[in-house]
Amino acid sequence: VQLQACGGGLAQAGGSLRLSCAASGRTFSRQTVAWFRQAPGKEREFVAAIWRGGTNTYYADGAKGRFTISGDKAKNTVYLQMNSLRPEDTANYYCATDPSIILSSVREARSYAYWGQGTQITVSS
Repeated sequence: VQLQACGGGLAQAGGSLRLSCAASGRTFSRQTVAWFRQAPGKEREFVAAIWRGGTNTYYADGAKGRFTISGDKAKNTVYLQMNSLRPEDTANYYCATDPSIILSSVREARSYAYWGQGTQITVSS
């Protein structure tokens, strides 16, 4: 499976961006897809996940109430709507998926075998 992430860019604090993660080679309809981010000098961290095509969603504490993960099965694409952006959201954002992931590992980057190339978000204060 190949993932293509896009939608990053520049935003001011308080602004919004929407990231897209399109899949080829495998349908997202019943897979778990997650977004992670990595800032310079920091480890890759979990942001949000949509479980098996949308039965449940999970968020990092810092993303709750500001970010929304959703999926469009017809387009085989998962989105991350990011509102109320903060300078600390500045990072390279990656989408990931794995057909074998279990619920207890959904927040662990090492559990995902397939990754998009990353899209940079920079939030200015």
